[in-house]
Amino acid sequence: MKIGILGYGNLGKGVECAVKNNPDMELACVFTRRDPSTLKLLTAGVPVYSVADVEKHKNDVDVLVICGGSATDLPKQTPEYAKYFNVIDSFDTHAKIPEHFANVDKAAKDNRHIALISCGWDPGMFSLLRLYGNCILPDGHDYTFWGKGVSQGHSDAIRRIEGVKDGKQYTIPVQSALEAVRAGKNPELTTRQKHTRECFVVAEEGADKARIEKEIKEMPNYFADYDTTVHFISEEELKKNHAGIPHGGFVFRSGKTGWDKEYNNVIEYSLKLDSNPAFTSSVLAAYARAIFRMNKEGQTGCKTVFDVAPAYLSPLSGEEIRAHLL
Repeated sequence: MKIGILGYGNLGKGVECAVKNNPDMELACVFTRRDPSTLKLLTAGVPVYSVADVEKHKNDVDVLVICGGSATDLPKQTPEYAKYFNVIDSFDTHAKIPEHFANVDKAAKDNRHIALISCGWDPGMFSLLRLYGNCILPDGHDYTFWGKGVSQGHSDAIRRIEGVKDGKQYTIPVQSALEAVRAGKNPELTTRQKHTRECFVVAEEGADKARIEKEIKEMPNYFADYDTTVHFISEEELKKNHAGIPHGGFVFRSGKTGWDKEYNNVIEYSLKLDSNPAFTSSVLAAYARAIFRMNKEGQTGCKTVFDVAPAYLSPLSGEEIRAHLL
């Protein structure tokens, strides 16, 4: 499989590493908005092209992994590049997924390509666990907690505010809420009661910090529904204390079974990640394999993780999966 990468930030570099770890894949090329001559890849001999030249290379790539940000990049990029390639992205603005799906679906179907959106660990792996939990325990409650960790999408949204030079955002579960769910108490929790958000911001010289803080705290879909703390720090402090990109989280489904619903059950799935982009990239690589196979079978249009049978993700044959993993 020939994989292309569009965007060579943290996620793009993670995809490059994931391709290296999958023997049935090779990195065909990288597309960038920067000057291609300034990019030094980890993989020797792989060409770097300008995004302006994407269409010229549409026959060189089996699946293009689009590594832009959800705030402003992916809503434009994914439908645009689905015209030329099979594509996959990690769009994570949950409230706008239906709209994004519709736009990508039309572009992919019109051009006989397949696309998969919102792939990663949430949305992505956590989405699957929520669906499985709902199916297995129909009389129950869903709970998802994220963190403590750095959210790439929220950090990207901060950095796009005028006057912000750099920034990181941590999502932090409220511990008392987490423990109540784990104990099967089925608490009714508002968005604000489940998580807090903490932002570390490096402002441009002379920037209006009060305006920046207000814009962060009032940003819809990102911060408006949470108790958010904003710290303004130096660039040196950000590099020293906030260089990593750890993350993780928990999905719970609690519910009752039995004739009189006398049995309590709690399903818990958790992730603890040293590197959010490295793990997200590994999920993207597995689903890139899946949609490549699905397109070979004639499938087109937009898909999500819900539409992909698990066997498509594995490089193993059906016989090997049944023998070793079932």
